[in-house]
Amino acid sequence: MDEIKSRIETAQSILVASHIRPDGDAVGSLLGLGLALKNAGKNVCMVLADGVPSNLNFLPGSEYVQKKPVGDFDLFIVLDVSDKNRIGFCVNNFDHPSINIDHHQTNGLFADINLIDPLAVSTTEILAVNMPHWGLEIKPHVAEDLLAGMITDTIGFRTNNMKSSTLRLAADLVEHGANLPDLYHKLLNQKSFETLRFWGYGLSRVKKCDEIVWTALSLEDRKSAGYPGRDDADLINVLSNVKEASVYIIFVEQPGGKIKISWRSTPDFDVSKIAMQYGGGGHPAAAGAEVNGKLNEICLEVIKVTKHLLFSNN
Repeated sequence: MDEIKSRIETAQSILVASHIRPDGDAVGSLLGLGLALKNAGKNVCMVLADGVPSNLNFLPGSEYVQKKPVGDFDLFIVLDVSDKNRIGFCVNNFDHPSINIDHHQTNGLFADINLIDPLAVSTTEILAVNMPHWGLEIKPHVAEDLLAGMITDTIGFRTNNMKSSTLRLAADLVEHGANLPDLYHKLLNQKSFETLRFWGYGLSRVKKCDEIVWTALSLEDRKSAGYPGRDDADLINVLSNVKEASVYIIFVEQPGGKIKISWRSTPDFDVSKIAMQYGGGGHPAAAGAEVNGKLNEICLEVIKVTKHLLFSNN
């Protein structure tokens, strides 16, 4: 902790980045820390290789985000990144990041300094706890971004890793100026028309195989719906409400013959160990991976492997 504080204090030009296909925690942690560093007088470059998703561009500081780093930097901080390859770009004067702050239990510890807390519900929670110790003030816009990450990664404080200290921290962020009702509505309730059309394709072919509920979204589905993102538009959270299942999987076809796989599960099952078999990672109840292959073939294989690993001994 002292080393992180020292690195931040001595650096003048800081690169802050998160992972490809960024979610609310990736964007919230990037913007929250980035704005706080700017407020402290630092020269900050905030980078997301895929940019800020359209549903998150209302968050304070989104206008500063670039898709590629420009210039030289004294310090390179990555947030919410469990695997170095998920950063999505290279920096000429850095072989690896200086500081890695994350909450995934499968983190590869690839930076000079790795602050990893798997018990944290989000990377923004780690930042909200520690930024004051690093001399970084949590002003209203910073609080807004940090709370956004907590809300999205807990689906509105509903995930099984929730704890009382997280709720107290959320209350602190509200006292710092974050608007909880507005964030909750925009992040969890409000959906674009294109998102609903995209969901329709996935829901129309949803299947149940024993205790697994799953579906797939193709590139053609995305094109037909007019959905601009490369993710599942949070459809996985809709699937995870099916009471007759314990594991939920969604397959999303990507350009270049890649398939993004997302798993969710009830507390009795650890899907992160399956994701790791496919080169991914995550949390026991929420994990993901990206593989090469044809959509239909990958679906059948992953369902078979998931059934074998999770249900063969039950």
